[in-house]
Amino acid sequence: MIDIKHPLIDHHCHGTIRAPLDRTGFEALLSESYMPPPEGTSQFDKPLGLLIRRHCAPVLDLEPFASPKAYVERRQALGVEEVGRRLLRASGIGIYLVDTGHRSTRLTDVGGVSALAAAPAREVVRIESVIEGVAREGGDAATFAQRCEAELRARCVDAVGLKSVVAYRSTFKIDQTRPSVQEVEAAASRWLRALDTSGGEAPRLSDTVLLRFGLWMGIDVCREKRFPLQLHVGFGDPDVYMHACDPTHFTDFLKATEPLGVPITLLHNYPFIREAGWLAEIFQHVYYDVGAILNFLGPSALSAMRHAMEMGPFYKQLFSSDAFGLPELHYLGAAQFRLMLGRVLDSWIADGACTPADAERIAEAISVGNARRIYPLAGV
Repeated sequence: MIDIKHPLIDHHCHGTIRAPLDRTGFEALLSESYMPPPEGTSQFDKPLGLLIRRHCAPVLDLEPFASPKAYVERRQALGVEEVGRRLLRASGIGIYLVDTGHRSTRLTDVGGVSALAAAPAREVVRIESVIEGVAREGGDAATFAQRCEAELRARCVDAVGLKSVVAYRSTFKIDQTRPSVQEVEAAASRWLRALDTSGGEAPRLSDTVLLRFGLWMGIDVCREKRFPLQLHVGFGDPDVYMHACDPTHFTDFLKATEPLGVPITLLHNYPFIREAGWLAEIFQHVYYDVGAILNFLGPSALSAMRHAMEMGPFYKQLFSSDAFGLPELHYLGAAQFRLMLGRVLDSWIADGACTPADAERIAEAISVGNARRIYPLAGV
């Protein structure tokens, strides 16, 4: 079997949870749902649970397939930091690009990820979180756009990319043109007034005019900074309307941005992996990965990797774990990626479809080379 030993660049992940977890808290982070499983059932009883018991248990000095009870108790005995150190350092991930825009107060920051992993980490700034932070401060609608732009640029000083979750806030089936100054001011005025009367409720950006403003502001900053723009696609959030998050619905935006030279990276893409590969084939600036789904598919993840490799150019594919909260997800994301990509390439070699040298070159590009080419990682 081809041995994918390259230290991976995880181009999209999150920090790890800082507080100790009991079994309920641990299982909550094994699910994309906001709801607990039905009474009498467990989140361990699904493909991801099998992976944790099989592959993570030995890293914590347990036998493979240790019981859920034994696993959580061992986790608690070792402590949050030791568990994080063991799993991140065993993952073989060489660089972490960390989205800090979701539940950031509960998670390790970029420096915290780097310290646990003993590896470099850099920030990817979530556009919607920046806009929500500016809205939280109040102020005048007439200056809202300028304040958002200033804050975004300030946040980019130590960053390597931007990210949007527009698909989760509005779906991709929206007007994709740049809104006018007047439209942005009117939308900001409505939103700020609503926040004034909400009794301190945390702002959540869902207005499509302001989401479009954020997207195009992000494109402008990415052009200046030579950053990629990450877009969440499909699987990855419980309140998504999946049918409307097919990335082909965003074709107008991709067409409009292609001449601007900003790489667009499509994250996760399940169940739209083939659509993402097609978009990467036809648009010069579109890249994609299969992200967290390799963990959630468990032993069946080979099908997703085969779909990812069907059409998309090898120079357009990336590795990400999309690990959130649990260092197990970083570890397994890397392990599943190596295993499934290796199996696809091994089958190609066996069928005479490529040489071992071809397979090594393809694996290096997807594991490391493509991310190094599009992210500003010189010196990292």
